Amino acid sequence: MEATDILRNNIIDKLLTITDADYLSTIYQLVERSSSDNDTVKLTNEQTLMLQLSDKDIQNGKLISQDQLDKEDLQWVKEL
Repeated sequence: MEATDILRNNIIDKLLTITDADYLSTIYQLVERSSSDNDTVKLTNEQTLMLQLSDKDIQNGKLISQDQLDKEDLQWVKEL
């Protein structure tokens, strides 16, 4: 059994012992709000443009490795 399943089952076991309706209602609201299925993120025009530019960079091979980025960041920090 995966860790997620174990954790979920442990939470369910604890929930079954709670008798306070207000407490259960609060937990329910918390879980309901955290559902990622209903979350929609509205991007600004600027964010959409940045993503489009990133896609073009990827298509044109304008990429650097994480190692190279780390080296450049470290050099930049040293120059401060």
